[in-house]
Amino acid sequence: MRRRQTIRRILGIQRVLVKYGLDDVIKETHLLRPLRFLFYALPRRRDTSAPLGERVRLALEELGPIFVKFGQAISTRRDLLPPEIADELAKLQDEVPPFPGEQAVEILEAAYGKPLDQVFRRFDVEPFAAASIAQVHTAQLPDGKEVIVKLLRPGVQEQIEQDLDVLRMVAGLAERYWEHGERLKPLEVVAEYEQTIIDELDLMREAANTAQLKRNFAGSDMLYVPDVYWDYCRPEVLVQERIYGIPISDMEALRKSGANIQVLAENGVEIFFTQVFRHNFFHADMHPGNIFVMVEDPDKPKYAAVDFGIVGTLSPEDQKYLAHNFLAFFDRDYYRIAKLHIDSGWVPEGTRVDQLESAVRTVCEPIFNKPLSEISFAQLLMRLFRVAQRFDVEVQPQMILLHKTLFNIEGLGRELYPQLDLWKTAHPVMKRWMNEQVGPRAIVADLRENLPQLRAILKDMPAVLHNLAAFLEKAAKDDRKPGE
Repeated sequence: MRRRQTIRRILGIQRVLVKYGLDDVIKETHLLRPLRFLFYALPRRRDTSAPLGERVRLALEELGPIFVKFGQAISTRRDLLPPEIADELAKLQDEVPPFPGEQAVEILEAAYGKPLDQVFRRFDVEPFAAASIAQVHTAQLPDGKEVIVKLLRPGVQEQIEQDLDVLRMVAGLAERYWEHGERLKPLEVVAEYEQTIIDELDLMREAANTAQLKRNFAGSDMLYVPDVYWDYCRPEVLVQERIYGIPISDMEALRKSGANIQVLAENGVEIFFTQVFRHNFFHADMHPGNIFVMVEDPDKPKYAAVDFGIVGTLSPEDQKYLAHNFLAFFDRDYYRIAKLHIDSGWVPEGTRVDQLESAVRTVCEPIFNKPLSEISFAQLLMRLFRVAQRFDVEVQPQMILLHKTLFNIEGLGRELYPQLDLWKTAHPVMKRWMNEQVGPRAIVADLRENLPQLRAILKDMPAVLHNLAAFLEKAAKDDRKPGE
């Protein structure tokens, strides 16, 4: 049954691609060769009257949440896309068609089990914003606090499950027919993404993520996280403080506000590295639609973030491994980078360190001492990918969210302050973190953490020593020969 539904969904995707004149892309994708007969079986009603960028955006919107999120992810990559496509994909961040406000009222009343006027002093039926998975309305609590009310789109879970079936099928075909399938582990990548998107469907989880990030940045002058009103939250409903700020994408308004753009850009980099390494809990959906700027003090502009449905964490091993790689990269220690990759098992054991070192140096060296405007992470990663192919580097699915977040940061940085020296800004943050992990403070912190256990051991030490001495004395007596 599910397989038939998956095939129907593939046919539905093809119909949308045909509708917008985008089906040739699929025909040229060799890993789908076993399914190409399905595409030729469909009617060829094509409409290419609209510009290509608009057709791509409309196709992604019609295909649903997973595809919309893909468009969101690449919308900040203006160094990769023609301007007309990038501009259209940017609209996916806040111009996804909403569902009727009356339907939202029905969903909320079912969730609360009472009329909405008994829950909120005011509820604005007209949607404030619409996204691929949820929709936002503004409201007022009985105590007068202004809030946003986020609720899941009707039927979104069923649609996502169908699309995940499609992704799993395509990943399986890739693993079987694509020459790089075994090494790049597409099924593992899909499984990682599946967990991420399923988590995003539970708004109580998003509320918990929001609360955690707020604690992490309590008292920060760089990032503000809104309050969560737990009494009003449900798995399908999130109610939190309404944020007033300038959208990060509105450069004209930011300039008029007098906000220090350089400080803002540098703070963005520091926030990212702080989340990843100090907190090990990072906002993994930092596209421009989720970032605002508060400009109470223009010299110290402050980010305000929303939508914490997707967050990332790393294992302590991955975190330390990544930190060592970053620092080696900042220090241009390519031998260390090569050695780290081999020691971690990411490349085959017999790989020659000097050869991998030379390959990494060739890729990385040209980008140093250049502003962000002259660096393309996409090109860098493409070159590193070719190195990875040569040395059989295995893809690590747990790093995908981190890569996505880094791309978002780069995209924001390009828009805000193209002269930003990313490495110069990030290096001190990494140094401080490493000192906290392995320096004197780390030793003191470990001792403090383990002090109760250490006290217990020391308390028992006299008895242990006494018993050991008695045992040795008895053993010595037993070993003595008669007459000695």
